Amino acid sequence: MALRNIRIMGDKVLEKACRPVDSVTPRIRQLVGDMLETMYDAYGVGLAAPQVGILKRIVVIDTDGEHPHILINPEILETSGEQTGYEGCLSLPGKSGIVTRPDYVRVRAFDLDMQPFELEGEGLLARAICHECDHLDGILYTSKVEGELKNNEELQDEENEEEDGDEE
Repeated sequence: MALRNIRIMGDKVLEKACRPVDSVTPRIRQLVGDMLETMYDAYGVGLAAPQVGILKRIVVIDTDGEHPHILINPEILETSGEQTGYEGCLSLPGKSGIVTRPDYVRVRAFDLDMQPFELEGEGLLARAICHECDHLDGILYTSKVEGELKNNEELQDEENEEEDGDEE
């Protein structure tokens, strides 16, 4: 496995729709392994193939650091509820914005053996599924941000101010 370069906002590959995966070849297996390694190295919870320059419908997600999900040709089947919170992206390092997403998502995808399965997620997993599936259609979270993007340092300062205010 190897670390891949994460494409940064402004790279045209991030604006393109991805092609479905027809079969899992040794190259696809290598790509998935590289994507997981790259995501973990960047302290991310999700990564889509276009973020490493590959226009294939492949997503890796791990919201708890223990249970990675590999989604090939994911298709969101159902959503419900709503959650609003800060969201970031490995393709826009150091920035976050408020985005409203479904609080529940059910997705159908294929695993590395091209066996279909369904995955249900709530909270952060639902947010990650929606965020990464958007990447496969050339959509960045910045198009969904409510208000302004903020530097993560600003957010940390705001959190520290709120915590200081709670003590009074």
